[in-house]
Amino acid sequence: MKRFEYLKVFNSPFKRPKLKWYIGEIAIGTPYFYPRVIDKKTRNFKPKKIGFDFVDLGWKTKWSSTDYRFEWAPLISFVFFKWQIAVIVTAPEQHHYWEAWLFYHRDTKGTPEERIKQCKEDFPLDYTVHRTGQEPEKINYYNLILKDKYK
Repeated sequence: MKRFEYLKVFNSPFKRPKLKWYIGEIAIGTPYFYPRVIDKKTRNFKPKKIGFDFVDLGWKTKWSSTDYRFEWAPLISFVFFKWQIAVIVTAPEQHHYWEAWLFYHRDTKGTPEERIKQCKEDFPLDYTVHRTGQEPEKINYYNLILKDKYK
């Protein structure tokens, strides 16, 4: 996947992601560790003093080329000594959202309506959710992640 390709989600049938801002002491990983650099002399990692990190959407495939697994949300991080400003791209129902969007983006063709129809047929998001003390609830996550026009 090309760098920043996830930005195409903003012009798709999926609800627009929100930007979550963090400003404070370094606390947001990029993606697994706090921002860091390799010390050229010792070849060890050390904390980044000043700089940017651009983290793309983290995903992998599991059992087939269309079995997408969400790992982390995209983000931009700026570090200045012990302080960090991070902008994280968050979506409703993140796992279902990004996995369905990857299928839509990489494995469908046609108009947006045709592509969403193919998603619903070939990448269903029908689940039964069990909550303590409540009856099981059937949920189609496409109803939660798509714009109203495409539900």
